[in-house]
Amino acid sequence: MDLESVKRMLEKGGDASENASIDAVSDNSTFFDPFILQGIQVDVIEPGRVVCSMKVPLRLLNSGNFLHGGATASLVDIVGSAAIYTVGAPTTGVSIEISVSYLDAAFSNDEIEIEAKVLRVGKAIGVVNVELRKKKTGKAFAQGRHTKYLAVSSKL
Repeated sequence: MDLESVKRMLEKGGDASENASIDAVSDNSTFFDPFILQGIQVDVIEPGRVVCSMKVPLRLLNSGNFLHGGATASLVDIVGSAAIYTVGAPTTGVSIEISVSYLDAAFSNDEIEIEAKVLRVGKAIGVVNVELRKKKTGKAFAQGRHTKYLAVSSKL
């Protein structure tokens, strides 16, 4: 997938189709990624690296009124997967392992930055490092590592 297509995919909410919408509640396959990604902006995209920013929306807060850990892990997953596309991988595959270290909290309307860097993409495995930080201070509030199996198509 070319860089512009990866950018469009993220900014449309994780769905490369033209019909992606946050209102697609009736189709569960297109609801979750747009729910997480609505409002995200791609600031930098280059081979092996994607940097996005967004304001933390109310819909992604937990009961403590800061960014939910599940939403943070989803951002690691989705933005990390997009970074894999930037190195020419035909698919982002399926997750083998995802880990997130929660270092601090991000609150409603905090401007955050999500930076994904490809560590390695081979024939079968891709590994990405993702850092989430507060844009104002540059302070990391979460770090993630995502390992994916890049499904090889059958030759049958």
